[in-house]
Amino acid sequence: MQANTFKVRVDAMRDEASGIRSFSISRLDGKPFDAYEPGAHIDVTAPSGVTRQYSLCGDPDERAAQIFAVKRENASRGGSRSLHDDVSIGTELSVGAPRNLFQLAPMAQRHVLIGAGIGITPLLSMAYRLIKLDAPFELHYFARGEEHAAFLPLLARAPFADYVKLHFGVEPDALDGALVSCLASAEPGTHVYTCGPSAFMERVVVTAATRLPEDAIHLERFAAEPAAPESGATLEAFDVQVTSTGQTVRVEKNTSIVDALATIGIEVDTSCGEGVCGTCMVDVVTGEPEHRDHCLSKAERASNKVICCCISRSRSPVLVLDI
Repeated sequence: MQANTFKVRVDAMRDEASGIRSFSISRLDGKPFDAYEPGAHIDVTAPSGVTRQYSLCGDPDERAAQIFAVKRENASRGGSRSLHDDVSIGTELSVGAPRNLFQLAPMAQRHVLIGAGIGITPLLSMAYRLIKLDAPFELHYFARGEEHAAFLPLLARAPFADYVKLHFGVEPDALDGALVSCLASAEPGTHVYTCGPSAFMERVVVTAATRLPEDAIHLERFAAEPAAPESGATLEAFDVQVTSTGQTVRVEKNTSIVDALATIGIEVDTSCGEGVCGTCMVDVVTGEPEHRDHCLSKAERASNKVICCCISRSRSPVLVLDI
């Protein structure tokens, strides 16, 4: 679990769409929240004790409160179900400090935001910021219908209405055509940001890649797909060396780097355990990681300068980490 956590109170709740509820929280100590950049997410520990990551979807310049939204999942392991069933006004929760792996590109000349379902949440915070910056952008929101579109009243009025295009009931075989239309204005200098179901994001990435370079396409995942090891030689076991102490520990086949380090008293903050949230990222000094995460960009993977310790492994006999 992330070490930097603090207590908050639920001040308001709102059913934003079928199965999607937003929560407005404030700090129990009365202090303002720390500043964060659009696209950030926080760890939220539900009354059930389960911790999950949720994107902040309010105005990032509003420091008195934070807003996140939760989709009730039928296959919930106690996170979304508990937040829907066990939380009321006044409930106290533990949350973590914002982390961001889905930031707006500062040098982009234009931004195209494309979301589906609950994937609107990080894009909404981006829209708040882009409007204040008077930056050129458009937000495309896909949903099965109005009843499934979260924050629809907010998106349908000023200042968002002029930037938002709604796409309801688009069938799977018509999605590619719709995305081509969404990206018709994606000239060089445009950056694309997408969040939603994995299959949806894959189509956005494929479509955007026909017009834009890879580093201009950004996505945020809610959960990990089954991990697929990268191609190349894989070691069943390897050693990890810690620069701060000089200690070395063996990481066996069915042990994570996080768990191996814990046996020698080195604690690495974790949250999702799936390589999605980025909490456990640490710098690599020497060695070649075998990346199994879902949060590093291809460029970050290729650099071999950082690793997600909860799920990734090593191709080299020794991996030296800056811990």
